[in-house]
Amino acid sequence: MKNKLILLTVILWALIGFGGCTSAPIQNVGATPIKMNMANYELEDIEKAILLAGTKESWQMRVERPGLIRATKTERTHMAEVMISFTDKQYSISYLDSKNLGYKGGKIHKAFNAWVSRLNDKIQLEFSIPR
Repeated sequence: MKNKLILLTVILWALIGFGGCTSAPIQNVGATPIKMNMANYELEDIEKAILLAGTKESWQMRVERPGLIRATKTERTHMAEVMISFTDKQYSISYLDSKNLGYKGGKIHKAFNAWVSRLNDKIQLEFSIPR
């Protein structure tokens, strides 16, 4: 009986330790300069590029107002929501909400950071395409 209790304790601590390995500090994308390969671009052009990038990465994109887009990504039972704010010179991606991604104390499942990183990469790619 004592051996079973020790084994159960070891397994419990291992699960707690491995569970912590899946979380990381939230990594928002702060004030990133917009480098567009366009001679003259308007705020609407930037908005279109961000919307296209998000759609390509399976984010549901909704314009809240000029210069602000709410993006939601859902995979199975997991959901992440970010706000993308932008001007004609820079943009930012900030955590807004999540479900089933273990958000606690500024930490979240690593998948969130991977999703935001891919979204950011796709935005940068869209900005590099001549319009």
